[in-house]
Amino acid sequence: MKKTRLQEQYDSKMRSELQKQLGLKNIMEVPRVTHIVLNVGAGKEIISDSKIGKTIANVLGRISGQRAVMTKARKSIAGFKIREGMTLGAKVTLHGHAMYEFLDRLINVALPTVRDFQGVKANFDKFGNYNLGIKEWIIFPEVDYDVADKVLGLNVTIGTSAKKGEHAYELLKGFGMPFRKA
Repeated sequence: MKKTRLQEQYDSKMRSELQKQLGLKNIMEVPRVTHIVLNVGAGKEIISDSKIGKTIANVLGRISGQRAVMTKARKSIAGFKIREGMTLGAKVTLHGHAMYEFLDRLINVALPTVRDFQGVKANFDKFGNYNLGIKEWIIFPEVDYDVADKVLGLNVTIGTSAKKGEHAYELLKGFGMPFRKA
């Protein structure tokens, strides 16, 4: 299979540049993107209307190009009227070619369409993973406005092999992630 634009960019020049910039001795230490998880949690809406679960899975499938997995409650919570095994949302985990395709669309197509876009916050955990909350999934061109009665948010987690948040920041910055100026 042919490499995506971001894969080619990473392999041809970014990897060696990152090694020099981060002061790493071995090329295998250079951080890389390992997986991307898209997650939609519907909460109360999905409990009252079961059609929302199918809509969420359909939209995630369009955005990712992969079939979504429905997430279920692990235990019952009476205060929220949630029973064990109830469907609460959906998620998709992307690897390889599909992961780089999605990352390219996210950075170059979807994020620039956000109104009054100032850049994204640098939300890295201590393991070098990046979390991005998207308020409306309609920023993706694959999603039609009339698909759902309700527009929901989307959580994007970009997993990296970086040991530090600073290394993951430089990796995503190299791909063109539009981080806010501090």
